[in-house]
Amino acid sequence: MLNIVVINGPNLNRLGKRQPDVYGSTTLQDIEADVANLASELGVHVEFFQSNYEGALLERIHQAADDGAGVVINPGAFTHTSVALRDALAEIADGLGFVEVHISNVHAREPFRHHSYLSDIARGVIAGLGTYGYSAAVRYFAEMEG
Repeated sequence: MLNIVVINGPNLNRLGKRQPDVYGSTTLQDIEADVANLASELGVHVEFFQSNYEGALLERIHQAADDGAGVVINPGAFTHTSVALRDALAEIADGLGFVEVHISNVHAREPFRHHSYLSDIARGVIAGLGTYGYSAAVRYFAEMEG
């Protein structure tokens, strides 16, 4: 069975409370429930992980690599700052790969958000589609592996 790990970086545990004008009112728990339902329909296994700590994210990515899992990741602010995250995801890129997801359109925001250390090694990047981006990424893996 296809295994997908959905990883969320810093501040995403605050969805629904933090900047609802940018990120909406949907909570991370809502996203996880929606994605879990979709995964069940598609016959794939999905796990969820969120941390505000870079090292914890790296360790979960390493585990995903060891498990041969695909990764859906919303790296939050680490998108624009973390070479360490890129190095960990490079190993995933050699396997099933990863899809980078952003709820907001980062290219329509502050200039520092326009650069990602991850996009060029991702299978794809979904930005600006709101929380639907998570479902689109899971569907991509299910269809790619199906």
